[in-house]
Amino acid sequence: MSRYRCLLLAGLLAGPVTLAAGPALAQDRPQEAPPPPASTAPPPAVTNPLPTTTTPDTGKPDPNRTTAPQPEKALTPPVGSPAPAAAPAARKTLVETPGDANDVDEVSLPPKPAAILTGKAKWEEAVPSLKAAFARIEADLAKLGVAPTGRPIAVFAKTDDDGFQYEAMVPVAEMPASKPPEGDGIRFGTTPSGKALRFPHKGSYDEIDGTYETLTAYLDAKDIVVQDRFIEEYVTDLNDRADEKLDVNIYALVK
Repeated sequence: MSRYRCLLLAGLLAGPVTLAAGPALAQDRPQEAPPPPASTAPPPAVTNPLPTTTTPDTGKPDPNRTTAPQPEKALTPPVGSPAPAAAPAARKTLVETPGDANDVDEVSLPPKPAAILTGKAKWEEAVPSLKAAFARIEADLAKLGVAPTGRPIAVFAKTDDDGFQYEAMVPVAEMPASKPPEGDGIRFGTTPSGKALRFPHKGSYDEIDGTYETLTAYLDAKDIVVQDRFIEEYVTDLNDRADEKLDVNIYALVK
């Protein structure tokens, strides 16, 4: 059985001082004369009282005065400022329960609505072709106002020595009310569903053929018959074919 995949992307002071007068020097006083008769006139303080307030001179600043600095005004956020945008929800895999990284597990794939783009490519063009297909789907979904909810999927339908035919899929929450016109690129359908075997691949895409060899040997040893197509679900982004942190779920649909 030959279903080995090749390549996946070569990809914040004080005021004025007043001196107090000292005590007056004692002076010899002449002999006291008999006191004059008491006057009935009011004292000067009553007729001409001293002003109780003094109007400051505002014509010139006082060079001896210092102005205390104004306290800094508190910065107040503008009224009606929008709240920070919430981070987008993480995209889910077809089967949310993680598998054993060192073993094969049997799962049931649920049918999920998805945007689909069909294409074909030669093996040496696999990475750029699949990456371009996913980018096209994402762009078309953005135009339709539809948010992706699942991880990108590639379904390898037909393969030969020269290349392959595929369906690139991106799961969404539900089918949009306004669908793109036929023949304009993407269409909407459902992801493959049913009983399947999940084979994990962790490591570079250059080494994924080794996982397919293990998958083939397992199916032969267990005498399990599967459909003539395989599904790759990219748990991490396809940034570079040599990315050692790449995480891929490979599904084989049981007949």
